[in-house]
Amino acid sequence: MTVAIIKYNAGNVQSVLYALQRLGTNAIVTDQVDEITSADKVIFPGVGNAASAMEYLKEKKLDELIVSLKQPLLGICLGLQLLCKSSEEGNTECLGVFDTVVKKFDDNVFQNKNLVPFKIPHMGWNTITGLSSPLMNGVPENSFLYFVHSYYAELSSETIASTDYITQFSAAIHRNNFYGVQFHTEKSGVTGERILSNFLNIE
Repeated sequence: MTVAIIKYNAGNVQSVLYALQRLGTNAIVTDQVDEITSADKVIFPGVGNAASAMEYLKEKKLDELIVSLKQPLLGICLGLQLLCKSSEEGNTECLGVFDTVVKKFDDNVFQNKNLVPFKIPHMGWNTITGLSSPLMNGVPENSFLYFVHSYYAELSSETIASTDYITQFSAAIHRNNFYGVQFHTEKSGVTGERILSNFLNIE
């Protein structure tokens, strides 16, 4: 099996490579059209700014490539957000695979009557619920995953797992051959490895 990790200016590549190696799978990191299109699986990671990432993808024509792919693709963190319709981060038009808007967490919401604000970015371990899709096979409800993000994808009919922090949002989404997770599978211990393994086993 060949796995291609899309190389661009917001990729969180090294830790994803290590996570795949722990599962006994080697991957190539590439921005070459032929290597990406011929891979059995594609991973689209990301950490950083949506606007600059989209600018780079368009410059390299990777935006057109990604939406045309037919094999299973997994977007991680910013990768999930870029697969959505648009993002409030820089008022960015994204790839539009998912008909979902990415919004900024409201920093005017307080945790208690002492007016202690929620911390943004949402950083650390949180639970996922409402699990569906083969991506979540064998993952128990309320499993903990590791998150680092200031923007979130709204809940939609394509949500296959949700998380509650300030508001309910999509922790994972799925449409056809496209999957996305807001949490970092590669930093989420055994559960993250299980989800990554499930993705590698999707036909």
